[in-house]
Amino acid sequence: MARRARSKKGEVLVAVMNDPAAWAIAREQGWYRIPIAKAPRKSPKWIAFYQTKVFGEEAFAVRYFGRVTEIREVSRRELFPDEPSGTKSGRFYHQVFFEQLEELPEPVVSLRRRRIVFIPTTMHQLQTSLEINDLYGESPLEEALWKRLRELRIRAERQWPEKHDGEWYMLDFAVFCKKGKIDIETDGDTWHSAPARIPLDNKRNNALASLGWKVVRFSGLQVREEMASYCEPQIVKTVQRLGGLEDSDGKLTVTRSGVVRQGSLFEE
Repeated sequence: MARRARSKKGEVLVAVMNDPAAWAIAREQGWYRIPIAKAPRKSPKWIAFYQTKVFGEEAFAVRYFGRVTEIREVSRRELFPDEPSGTKSGRFYHQVFFEQLEELPEPVVSLRRRRIVFIPTTMHQLQTSLEINDLYGESPLEEALWKRLRELRIRAERQWPEKHDGEWYMLDFAVFCKKGKIDIETDGDTWHSAPARIPLDNKRNNALASLGWKVVRFSGLQVREEMASYCEPQIVKTVQRLGGLEDSDGKLTVTRSGVVRQGSLFEE
């Protein structure tokens, strides 16, 4: 039997860059720090940076990347020996060294201002993505639904974070409508059918409902075999009930015939 090909997901780590001082270190000294508690499981071969609002014209996009050469475990005192002692002094980090940063031919932009956490992705996705959501790819089910949402011209945000009572929830797909918000979830048949998951899913659904989210869930079987007959109509009807798609320029609408139209986002 042939061995299953190993996934390349995680060969590139997209990290958040929100500090000009840290950016200067990355550009001039070729390293970036990641708190060990927040570090991804897989060691990346490449690192790329999503720049936040403090970077002006380069903000809200991934533009630069570099090949990782070494990863060390170090304390904050080792990283910043001249820094006064304090509560952070004993923290430990992965110090990620990389070659001189390169610039992508086209930036990978974020079309909606959002909180970005680490994004494990592939070099192919980094080089071919048009926007941040293209970098994700958590499962074949999510990929299938993402493809269909794009075909329908329904703008969605992948892995959207929401916080409730101090706990973070990651939404598979967040769709913003004029009269509400939709969380579309693609559930693995085995994982979410486990009895132990039921109270956790209920807690999650209740938390999101209190924040104004309408949760729509599809099983693996429905995504694989009933995309056109069930999943797609349910999504379109839910968007319609919530007044159509929201957009700052008003170009996103859902017609009564169920055809989703969009004036700007995914046009060729």
